[in-house]
Amino acid sequence: MGTRRKPRPTTAGPLRRVLLGTAAASTAALAAAVPARAEPAPTVAGVKQQVDQLNEQAESSIEKYNGLREKQDRLQQTTGRLQDRVAATQQKTDQLRGGLGAFAAQQYRGGGIDPSVQLLLNAAPDEYLERAATQDQVSSTQAGLLRQLAREQRSLDQDRKEATDRLAELDAAGKQLAEEKRQVQAKLDQAQQLLNRLTPADRAAVNAADPTSGTGARAGRSADRPDTPAVPAGGRAAAAVQFAYAQLGKPYVWGATGPGSFDCSGLTGAAWRAAGVSLPRVSEDQWNAGRRIARADLQPGDLVFFYGDLHHVGIYIGNGQMIHAPRTGKNVTVLPIDAMPSYMGAVRP
Repeated sequence: MGTRRKPRPTTAGPLRRVLLGTAAASTAALAAAVPARAEPAPTVAGVKQQVDQLNEQAESSIEKYNGLREKQDRLQQTTGRLQDRVAATQQKTDQLRGGLGAFAAQQYRGGGIDPSVQLLLNAAPDEYLERAATQDQVSSTQAGLLRQLAREQRSLDQDRKEATDRLAELDAAGKQLAEEKRQVQAKLDQAQQLLNRLTPADRAAVNAADPTSGTGARAGRSADRPDTPAVPAGGRAAAAVQFAYAQLGKPYVWGATGPGSFDCSGLTGAAWRAAGVSLPRVSEDQWNAGRRIARADLQPGDLVFFYGDLHHVGIYIGNGQMIHAPRTGKNVTVLPIDAMPSYMGAVRP
C-alpha cells in the first residue's frame, strides 16, 4: 500500500483577496484624486429658452391670480351686504318680539296671561299661527304681527346661511390666491436664478433677444416713441389709446392696474376705463367683452390677444403696432404685433 502524499497548502485564495483589495483601494484613491467634471456653463440660447418658458408660465399664472383676486373682491362685497342685511333683519325681529312682549305684559297687568299669549311667546311664529288658528285663539292684529315676524325670521335664517356659505367661499378663495401667488413668485425666482448664472454680457444678450420687450431684432422702429399711428379723430377708442401712450415706460408689476405700474390686462383695463368703458379684470374675460375683429379690420383701440389660453393682451395703436405691458422686469412699451408669438385674435370693446 503506497504512502499518500499530503496536499501542499496553497496561498492563492488569500493572495488573490489581498491583491483585489489593494487594487480596489488604489482605484478609489485614484478616483478621489481626479476632480469631478464641472457642470457645463449655461449657454445664452439655453437660458433664454428656459427663461421664456418660465415667463410665459408665470404670466398665465398671473392672470389666474388676477381672476382669483377679482372673485375674492366680489365675495367680500357680497358678504358685507349679507352681513348688513342680517343685522337689519335681526333688528326688525327684535322689535317685533319686543312688541309681543309688551302685549304679554299688558295681559298680565289685566289679570293674567291668556293661554293663547303664552303659546305666542313660547312657540315659533309659524307654529303659533298654525296651532292658534285651529283653536280660534288668534286675533287679526296678533295674526298680522306673527306673520310679519315669521317672514322676518325666515329671511334672517336664510341670510345667515348664505352669509356663512359666502364666508367659507371667501376663505377658500384666499387660500387659492395665496397658492397661485406662491407659484407665480417661484417661476419668477427660477427665471432670475437662471439669468444670474450668466455673465453680465450674456444677460444683456438674453434681454436684447426678448421679442416682447420692444428691444428685440423684430421690434422694428423705436419702442419708446414710434411713428404716430392712425388714431381715430375722436371717440372712446382715441381716449383709450391716448391713455396707453401716457403709460409708456412705466414698469410691469404683476397684479397691478395703475397708476404707477401695470400688468398686461391691468393696462388694457385702465386704458378703456379712462375712456368710460369698464372691462373685466382678466385677459380671458376681456376676450369676451366685445366684438371679434378680423386682423385685416384692426383699428386703434382694439384689444389684441396672444397664446392659446389668452393670457396676454395689448391695445392696438395702428400701423401693425400695439402698446402692452410685457412681463416682470420690463416696462410698458410699443411692439409690432408680429413680434409676439401665437396671435389669437382681436376684440373691439
